[in-house]
Formats: sequence, structure tokens, C-alpha cells
Amino acid sequence: MDESLIPNIVDFIGQIDPFDQLSGDVLKDVASCISITYLGRGEQIQFSDDSSEKYLYIIRTGSMEQRKPDGVLRSKMGPEDLFGFTFLEPLKNILDGYTATAIENTLLYLIPHSKLLKLTAQHQQFSESISSAAQLRLRSALNVVWSNKEKGLFLKKVSEVASGHAAVVDIDMSIQDVAKEMRDTCRTSTAVIKKDANIVGLITDRDMTKRVIADGLDISLPIHTVMTTPAITIGPDDLILKAASLMMQSGIRSLPVVRGNEVLGLLTSSHLVQKHRMQAIFLIEKIKYTETAAGLAELTSERQAIFEALVDGKVSAEIIGQVMSMIMDAYNRRLIQMAEEQFGAPPCDYNWVVAGSHARNEIHMLSDQDSAIIMDDSATEEDKVYFIKLSEFVNQGLDGCGYPTCTGHYMASNPKWCQTLSVWKQFYRKWVNNPQYGMLMNVSVFLEVRSLHGNASFSAELQQHLHQLIAQDHQFLHSLVTDAVRVQPPLGIFNKLVVEKSGNNTKVLNIKKYALNLIVDLARIYGLAVGCAESGTRHRFEYAVSQKLLHEDDFKDIIEAFYFVTQVRYNHQLSALRQGQKPNNHMEPSSISSFERKHLKDAFRIISNLQDAAKLRFSGN
Repeated sequence: MDESLIPNIVDFIGQIDPFDQLSGDVLKDVASCISITYLGRGEQIQFSDDSSEKYLYIIRTGSMEQRKPDGVLRSKMGPEDLFGFTFLEPLKNILDGYTATAIENTLLYLIPHSKLLKLTAQHQQFSESISSAAQLRLRSALNVVWSNKEKGLFLKKVSEVASGHAAVVDIDMSIQDVAKEMRDTCRTSTAVIKKDANIVGLITDRDMTKRVIADGLDISLPIHTVMTTPAITIGPDDLILKAASLMMQSGIRSLPVVRGNEVLGLLTSSHLVQKHRMQAIFLIEKIKYTETAAGLAELTSERQAIFEALVDGKVSAEIIGQVMSMIMDAYNRRLIQMAEEQFGAPPCDYNWVVAGSHARNEIHMLSDQDSAIIMDDSATEEDKVYFIKLSEFVNQGLDGCGYPTCTGHYMASNPKWCQTLSVWKQFYRKWVNNPQYGMLMNVSVFLEVRSLHGNASFSAELQQHLHQLIAQDHQFLHSLVTDAVRVQPPLGIFNKLVVEKSGNNTKVLNIKKYALNLIVDLARIYGLAVGCAESGTRHRFEYAVSQKLLHEDDFKDIIEAFYFVTQVRYNHQLSALRQGQKPNNHMEPSSISSFERKHLKDAFRIISNLQDAAKLRFSGN
């Protein structure tokens, strides 16, 4: 090993789990034993049971895929991924070996297993990590324990952690001038490219190496010839957890932090200390590399364990909803990718959208599926058949992963909800112009949609169309309010009864029907009234405050009520899971603590007051 290479190798492996657990001196010792090899595209490493030295492989650059002897794909790997764990285990556990193939030019670091065996004997925590990786690569989350450090980092907002700077350049600047701007002026690895004040793309120093230097490209060409588009960015109020997941999903090391088209800073992988990775990120990474729907279904217990850890760890209700939504997003996207691989490339442009609690990023253990497909207006009936097959695969796959199919069939696999953009616009016009009960049932589901996969401009255009329709017909909001206040929160909980305003006291509290749904309905009404583009409950109320439609004090009251009631439901679901029961929304008064009873009564009062205010504000007069 060339001694001059060791510092660079130490810096690289020192950021990778589980080597980040080792001291600097131990890392140097490991680096000195590493050999380096280069594989051209298509070259292979054959793993088999023989007496020769085995290695743990670390991908420095490039990508590999592993296949079993029968040709079945075992996994795909990129930079910082490790493989070769299998041969740390007793040979009796080896089945028939596998083959690793470079799917692009790849640089590998090789660590002899004999060296790893010495490390495992000397460092117990490292040994446990290596052992778990040899079994599953990632430890099961069933016994997940959340440390304060993990909560402190990954559950912080991006704005609290990001400190880097990104260059901001014009789309017509030359490649050379952009490189100089990045190196000399801003001293950054990333440039954000704008056209007429709008962000249109990104370029990094790694992109420059791969797309310009490696291909001998003329550096006087405009930067847009080599930029990455669309630009992948993160918002300042997003969770670090979301940023880390996005980096892994996209295979990138930096994210510009933007609000609108304003570049606020840069979040890099160095901000994300590898040893603080959370189980939620591990699960998302597993989902990304799982090759079958059945394989995804096997991860369900880990999803439940993460939910239990979040609730048990007293993480805020808002963040629990976001984390669980990210996990459902990962399942959904992976199943769509599998479906496209199975049925072939989509015959036309389309947008897979989610609705309901999924669209609002408020997923919990009872959340079912609400989805739809918006096809390009050029789609034919034959194209629709393709998308129905794709949707059936995805919806059934999600059901197998613990996300039940919608009892009302508001799913993309229902031909009614797989339509062209023009037909969707006709639906919305019909619903807004005829706000009778049946129409309101349909529109209430699709009044909040979020793009998950495909051409996001379709759902954005549809949402803009909806806001225009509502602005032209104020009677629609009045109809929504009338429908929303048909159900009112109970007066309170007394002894063994839930005391309802109607006088029909019940023995259980349906916390979804009589509290959470009412708050969601109110947020939807206030958000639509001001044309809010966001679908989340908090965002809708906040935007209504910014537009002077809702008083700041009323917002604070209702959002605190929302999160408290949500937390009560989470605790109720957790209790059921711990007892081996199926979670539900029905709470017996005897199971509600005096603390919860007291604050639920306050929450019911706040909901009722805002219902009354909405009736007055949107009376239609």
C-alpha cells in the first residue's frame, strides 16, 4: 500500500458504518492492509467455497450488482456499500455462493477477512455490527432503541444543521466560469443553476469530473449542457431525517437548502454523522434494494417497531406522522418501480398521486391506501389498461405490506380514478358545481393530493384548477362547512360514558370521527379558502393565518389540540400493539387517564369553537 494513499482511505472508511466506531489509529491500521482493485463494466467477482483468502469489499466509486447462481438479482450497490459479509460466517451457512458484477467502471477497497476477524475479536461493538450485516446487512428494528443523540440530530430541522454555501449561477454561464465560481468565489462543491430567477438544475464537483473531464468536454459550453435536472433540493423546515433519506434514495452527497427559489445554504453528507443513523433510514434503504413484493412484506414488523419506538420515545406527533409517511412513500415508490419493470415502460406520461392522510404526511398504524393516476391527455384506452394493471400490482403489494386497501375503493386500480388530466379537471368542476352529498364524498378524498411518482406538473396543474373553481364559487366552501359540522365533538368523558352533544351517549370514544377528522376538515376548508398549495393540516392553518383568515391565537389552540389528540391516538395504538391486538380508533373511557381526560375536554372545546367560527365565516351570506 502506498503510504500517501492511507489518509484518503482513512477519511473515506471513517465515515462508513461500522468503521466509524473505530479510533483513528485502528483505522490507519486497517487502511494499511487494504488493497485496491479496479473493475471495468461487466467484470465479475465470483464468490464460492474455496480455501483462498476472502475479502470484505467497499465500493469507492461505481456500482455493482449481486446475482445468485440461478441469475436472480440479490442486490444492487453503490459508493460506500459493503459486500462480502457472507464469508465471515461458518462455511456451513453458505448456500451456493453468488456473483458480483460491475455495472459501471468501479473502484473497490478490499479488506482481508483475516484482518476483520482480528478486529471483531478486539472490538465487541464492531463485531456485533459486522455480524448483523453478515446476516441481514441491517439489524432488525424489533429491538430498536432511540438515543437522545439520534433524536437530537435526525429529528431536527434542516435549518438547524445546514451550514454550507452553494454557488448560484446563470444557465448560460460557461462550464469553466461556473467551476471558477465554485472554487474561487464560493468555495463550494455545489452550484444551483437558475434561469430567469427560477431554479432549473444543479451541478457538483463530482458531476464536473464525470461529465466534463472524463469525457473531454469543451469547457466553454454553457453549463446547462451538463447540469442535473430537475434540481433535487430540501426545504429549511424539513427534517434531517428526510434529507438523509433523500440523499440515499438519489445517491447524492449534498442538498441545496431552498425556500421557493431562494437558495439559503447547503446541507452535505458531512453534516450527517453516520453513527447516528436511525432505524427509519435503515428501513428505507432496505426497501430501496428489495427486489420483490414478498420481500417488502417481510419488512412490516420493522415498520411497526419504528412506530412503537417513536411513540414510546415521546417523539412529537407531527414528526411521527412525517417519519411514517416517508416509510409509506418508500414502499409505494418501490412497488411502482417493480411494476414498471414487470409491465414495461409506461406508454405515456403519468403522475401517481396519493390522497388522504398519506397526502397530508400524517400516516399512522391504521392508515389505508388512497391513490389515483393522472395520465397525459394523449393516453388511449389501451394505455389505461396498462396503468390499471400497474396499479393493481402496487395496491395489492401495499396491502401485503400492511397498508389496507381502501374500503371505498379510492385507489388507482379503480378505473374511475385512473383518468387523463382533462377528465380529472371535469371531475373537479362537476364536484365543485354540484356539492351534494355524493359529490362531496368524492371530492373530500381528492381535495388533498400529493405527487409521489411521475410528472408532478399534472397534480400541480389540477390543484391550480381546483383553486380557480373554488374562487369562482364561494357556495362550495359553505357546503363543505355544512357537511363538516354535521358531526360535533363530544362534551367530554364522564365515568364510563362519552357524553355527546346529541344526547346519545356511547360507551366508547371514536377519536378519529369525533376529533381528528373534524380538525382535518376545518384545516381543509381554511386552506382551500386561501388557495393553500400544501396539503398538511398544520400548513393549511398556518397559511390561513398568514392570509389573515385565521387569528394567530385560534391557530395555536387548534394545532395544539390536533397534536394532543393525535398523540392520544398513537398511545392507544401502541397499547394495542403491545398487547398483541389490532389497533383501532375506539377508546373505552376507563382506558383514558385523568390527564388525557382533562386535556381531551379542552381539545373538544377548541374544536367546537372553531366549528362555530367556520359556520359564521363561510355562511354564504
